[in-house]
Amino acid sequence: MAAKIKVIKTVAAMQSWSEAQKRAGRSVGCVPTMGYLHDGHVALIRECAKLSDRVVMTLFVNPAQFGPREDLARYPRDFEGDCKKAAAGGAHAVFYPSVSEMYPEGYQTYVTVEEVTRDLEGAFRPIHFRGVATVCAKLFNAVRPTVAVFGEKDYQQLKTVERMARDLNLGLRIIGLPTVREPDGLAMSSRNVYLSADERRRALSISRALFAARDAVKNGEDRPYVLAKRALKTIAAEGLIPDYVEVRDAETLAPIKKIAAAARMLIAARVGKTRLIDNVAL
Repeated sequence: MAAKIKVIKTVAAMQSWSEAQKRAGRSVGCVPTMGYLHDGHVALIRECAKLSDRVVMTLFVNPAQFGPREDLARYPRDFEGDCKKAAAGGAHAVFYPSVSEMYPEGYQTYVTVEEVTRDLEGAFRPIHFRGVATVCAKLFNAVRPTVAVFGEKDYQQLKTVERMARDLNLGLRIIGLPTVREPDGLAMSSRNVYLSADERRRALSISRALFAARDAVKNGEDRPYVLAKRALKTIAAEGLIPDYVEVRDAETLAPIKKIAAAARMLIAARVGKTRLIDNVAL
């Protein structure tokens, strides 16, 4: 394990550490993760280090955001490797609570963000964003940061956390960092480890479809249904099974009939048994 990174396992100890930093005049930033770090996570940590004096990476595979048929049990884990990568990225502490620490016996309080989570991922993963909003609220209460950094790859998650922090007056900035991609365009994801060589090749159709839509908008196309139809054709040609291909308002994620302001194309599709999501600004 990398030296000099502090591992904290309880909420009380995390709060105590954070308050001690603040008494010393240091600001605290937070990067929430579920571990199995890749270069995208490290980029978030590095960005957080630019925005705060002390960086806490949280590492918690949150059962509350996994449905009964999802991959909680097989979600990849590498605690030692995660600590090394976090330290290399500039993190000072890892908050690594147990499930019982976060959800003790009798736990019954959840946070729900209504409109932003209504469809897209919310339609296919009904409890997911309730779990995300709840765990982020709890992590923020433990770490007590002034800023938290998230990746734009999970765009609906970013918008959900932004809205939750604003609505609950949490007093912290939520920063979104552009998606970090492999050299061939595939969005970095902990789930990419599940892909076979052929599945990974076919998964590139997602980013190809997104980039083509972005280029089409630059060239004057402003009809969401046309962009979505082309993207569906691109991923279908590689045998991917789409859950959705949508063009939405970039802030509210509401459906739009014409691209007249900031918009986002979002795709969720299955490649074999692996479900991947990606998006791009239009």
